[in-house]
Amino acid sequence: MHKGKILVVEDDSDIREGVRILLESEEYEVIEAENGVVGLKLLDETIDLVILDIMMPKLNGLKVCEEIRKTSNVPVLFLTAKSQESDKLLGLMVGGDDYLAKPFSYAELLGRVKALLRRYQVYQGKSTNENEAEKIIEIGSIKLNTAFNEIVADGNKVEVSDLEYKILRLMTQHPGKIFSTQNIYESVWREPYFYTCGNTVMVHIRKLRTKIEPDPQKPQYIKTVWGKGYRFEDATVD
Repeated sequence: MHKGKILVVEDDSDIREGVRILLESEEYEVIEAENGVVGLKLLDETIDLVILDIMMPKLNGLKVCEEIRKTSNVPVLFLTAKSQESDKLLGLMVGGDDYLAKPFSYAELLGRVKALLRRYQVYQGKSTNENEAEKIIEIGSIKLNTAFNEIVADGNKVEVSDLEYKILRLMTQHPGKIFSTQNIYESVWREPYFYTCGNTVMVHIRKLRTKIEPDPQKPQYIKTVWGKGYRFEDATVD
């Protein structure tokens, strides 16, 4: 029985084959694509994770991720060259969930894959580890249905990634509490925090604000507490 179905989009055949062999040895089903155009054609609702190279001919990974996010919240793991530091933030801003710099160890790749799949399964309600009864969290015009992992803002359903959902759920479950970037990263990503992880959290907070705030430049809900972190509150209520 396969643990999950993974689409690997990578133009380097040697890297693609190495990744496929590793994942298949761990009982994952692997679908391969040699470029972004083919990758988009192979993407369907059965895919549980996309491993996506950034630098590719025909259609680069950033454009591919933008297209994926139009129809799917499937987790995306970017592969990027170490010299392309700017690509890391760009990848997160277009909807990527994580990135791995080349050259990478297979152990590190496998760890990222398992973490992303675990979070996605919880997000989809496939995991029985989270004992959450049907529950509505409502603060101001923001409503979370934790049974179905749904978010409604100002009466409209909001599409978010699994990481964005988990950040918002964490904060709305503890309104008024200040979360440092380290608190958020280690609670949501479930990985050790490093200095550069702060940018990762910042990008996801920024994207959340654009989706749930009436005016992302003057947030009513996700407040920045300078020097400390972030806090969720309803600023529309005195």
